[in-house]
Amino acid sequence: MYQASLDKNPEFEGVFWMGVKTTGIFCRPTCHARKPKIENVEFFPSTHEAILKGYRPCKICRPLENPGETPEPIARLIQELQQSPELKLKDYDLRQRGLDPSGVRRWFVKNHAMTFHGFQRMLKLNTAFKKLQQGQGVLDTALESGFESLSGFNESFKTLFGVPPSHASDGVILDLKRIETPLGTMIAVASRTGICLLEYADRKALPTELKRLSIAYKANIVQGENPHFVRLENELASYFKGELKTFTVPLELIGTPFQKQVWGVLREIPYGSTRSYSEQALRLGNPKAVRAVANANGLNTISILIPCHRVIGADGTMTGYGGGVWRKQKLLELEQAILF
Repeated sequence: MYQASLDKNPEFEGVFWMGVKTTGIFCRPTCHARKPKIENVEFFPSTHEAILKGYRPCKICRPLENPGETPEPIARLIQELQQSPELKLKDYDLRQRGLDPSGVRRWFVKNHAMTFHGFQRMLKLNTAFKKLQQGQGVLDTALESGFESLSGFNESFKTLFGVPPSHASDGVILDLKRIETPLGTMIAVASRTGICLLEYADRKALPTELKRLSIAYKANIVQGENPHFVRLENELASYFKGELKTFTVPLELIGTPFQKQVWGVLREIPYGSTRSYSEQALRLGNPKAVRAVANANGLNTISILIPCHRVIGADGTMTGYGGGVWRKQKLLELEQAILF
């Protein structure tokens, strides 16, 4: 654990916390503060135990916050925009809400790869796209979306979706939303028929997965609300409280027939139980396909709902997990604690 803290190894995020006896603070293993000598530290399996021992949270790595968690003021701002996409909030409006416009801009650029004003525009256009597909007129849609001119609406719409508003019926969009969980922020993507992606926001492969999804659907992935997100958020909240063992939110799987078979077998693993890759291969009727099964597991883009966290090594050890081994461990601990 000490070596992991020296290396700032992200694989140990959530596995342990390090208390520094000389300062009375405790940190994440990835903290960038200067590392103390080994004789001046002790380790804890939870933040709760560190606090009970009298340690204070580090102000640099903020160990009490979830990885990538959306700050509460930003979360309220996003919720306000989602409820009223026609709003056009300027820097003055942000200051009225007690927010620093430059800080808001930096957060959106870092977490959404666009400015706050770009984010607002995307939400408006997402809502407009759906209204046009439902048969509403272009002029009414533009005005209801808060655009001051039809030409400005047409230009923005075509830039984002690649087609003019009059051809909205020919286009496809996938909705994207950030969802907060006890294990950090997750990114959800949904089509009209179901959830097609649920990944941790800090997963390195996420940009590649989003691009692959966009190509598969020939669609734009745009920030916006989706009816499936409501059920997803409710079910995830119940799951983390230990109240839900089976998810019912519709899924839309994108993959080869073999990959879909593997993911189907994954969904058959009982809550609180684990299986090895070889056991999965046996259930598929192909005991020699262990490596192919492992590869298909790794390509699962719907975390938790398709429980690849329930697959472990044949010797009982934790194997790789896209969201980090520590999250895999926490999910299994949660399920087994509730089950037993």
